[in-house]
Amino acid sequence: MPELPEVETTRRGIAPHIEGQTVADVIVRNPRLRWPVPEQLKQHLAGQVIRSVTRRAKYLLISTDAGTLLVHLGMSGSLRVLNEPRKAEKHDHVDLVFGNGIRLRYTDPRRFGAVLWINDNVMEHNLLSKLGPEPLSDDFTAQRLYLCSRGKSQPVKTFIMDNHVVVGVGNIYANEALFKAGIRPDRPCGKISRVRYDRLTDSIKETLAKAIEQGGTTLRDFVGGDGKPGYFKQELAVYGRKGQPCIHCSTPIVEIRLGNRSTCYCKKCQR
Repeated sequence: MPELPEVETTRRGIAPHIEGQTVADVIVRNPRLRWPVPEQLKQHLAGQVIRSVTRRAKYLLISTDAGTLLVHLGMSGSLRVLNEPRKAEKHDHVDLVFGNGIRLRYTDPRRFGAVLWINDNVMEHNLLSKLGPEPLSDDFTAQRLYLCSRGKSQPVKTFIMDNHVVVGVGNIYANEALFKAGIRPDRPCGKISRVRYDRLTDSIKETLAKAIEQGGTTLRDFVGGDGKPGYFKQELAVYGRKGQPCIHCSTPIVEIRLGNRSTCYCKKCQR
């Protein structure tokens, strides 16, 4: 599914095309997403100017003077900028049509995503209000991870994937960050030292920043706002590499299941 780097890549791709533009029309072909697309979405958005396109965790926030369009890409969703009309396909569920002819098209084969309208302060919405800090912000620190982990026995991988602890560290990037930090993903988070959390915090920041720079990771469905795939897949050290030699020591990468998610690591490099 699209994780934080993919969502940030999408945000950066669509923002220059739609910020400052006026919504001329809203076309909803299929409102049956994870939550129904609001029936009055066209009335809310038509005539509104897009003031900003921001991100909180894996949610895109398309803001106007009247309210905010909150978009989640779900398991397989994408937002594409179309510079000219293009015939809608089966999974093209929502179009925003702008006065200059540009369209922003929401596509979602599995329909696990969301397109919602928020009239009030979007940050107080129940989907956003209890989220942890952004991993690339100054609020995300090793001290926070260390203190939040004390007394807990859950595996460190599921711990850093908890959105109440820190947002946006999805499965792919949790695997990669733990490898960089030299920490086994199944080690109890409460038994990891502050020094090792220093290393892990840096690894999470470096991994996500690099993935954003590469345009995200395309394993199956993801394309950015310009329709291009992400290239971070070429940088993956452990994820999806079961049985292949470790890039550092040549020990075969092993795969286990943690939190019902595929988890790959090197038994020699990660302790």
